[in-house]
Amino acid sequence: MPLRKPPEKDTISMQLVREALQQCCEPGAPTDALLAAAGIDPARWTCNDARVSAAAYGRLWRLLARRLDDEFFGMNPRRLKCGSLAFLCRSSMAQETLEAALASALAFLSLMLDAMSARLVRQQGLAEIVLHEGDAPPRRAFTYFTYWMIVHGAACWLSGRRIPILAIDLRCPAPAFCDDYRVMFSENLRFDQPRTRMIVSADCLDLPVRRSEAELAHFLAQAPTNILVKYRDPQSLASRIRNDLRQLPAEQWPLAEALAQRLHMSTSTLRRRLAEEGQTYQGLKDGVRKELAIGWLAEPQLGFAEIAERLGFADVSSFYKAFRKWCGSNPGHYRSLILDATD
Repeated sequence: MPLRKPPEKDTISMQLVREALQQCCEPGAPTDALLAAAGIDPARWTCNDARVSAAAYGRLWRLLARRLDDEFFGMNPRRLKCGSLAFLCRSSMAQETLEAALASALAFLSLMLDAMSARLVRQQGLAEIVLHEGDAPPRRAFTYFTYWMIVHGAACWLSGRRIPILAIDLRCPAPAFCDDYRVMFSENLRFDQPRTRMIVSADCLDLPVRRSEAELAHFLAQAPTNILVKYRDPQSLASRIRNDLRQLPAEQWPLAEALAQRLHMSTSTLRRRLAEEGQTYQGLKDGVRKELAIGWLAEPQLGFAEIAERLGFADVSSFYKAFRKWCGSNPGHYRSLILDATD
């Protein structure tokens, strides 16, 4: 039986469309005209399985920002007035390195957003951006992820490359819908945590910032769609293969030839289809191993030898070597950081 044609690439769940409108539109307010102006079919508003293009979602964001004069969509008592993203990028691109650029961006957002003061902490091979919220109650997940989209999107543009997120902790409880968040940011999301933070490899902080005014104008003209389209569709071939690998012990992962046979295609077709998505089968296996390793390192009762065995490594030293390649840090340091719940 041939594979079904995957959904359109670069799509966003209708559930996130509803999240975007939740705080900036009055309950019961008519939204049909707003949705239609963004190119979203209002008739699909209540369908949880419906998806919209990233371009349409980006148009909706721009419409909401102009309507409210708020690029944080009413989720903060003080507006993040239109032009704030432009100011953040322009001031950050004057810095020499991504570390300095991020420090500048976080300082600006800390001034503008109440009770969301952020700092960048570098510890050996890892770096974390920590949000300090004082005694304020946790915000909803969409608010935090909007913040991370601004920060991470700007960081990727400033450095000219996609920066992998190793993990995100959030103070809020898990929302009913998390699928797109995991695709957009990281499979390793932890909710109900003592603090909100994003963890990345520290080596990205040394990347140079080389952006011009012309590049800034082009980036802002396309934002936020140009950030969203970097995210992969959760129903792509690569994502489906990842999901299948997660269901199997590592020693049972099929070779490329066997996988192609299961998918009713030739090995060359499998390689070509993955290449079209910017992936390789070996890269997918390494990515799932990394994802599983990060998740298991957050469980202190699991020893390194057991994790190495679960991942299919011959010994602990092989696991250590691979983890340092993935994350720029040894597993012990990562575990100490991810389990550290104090400021």
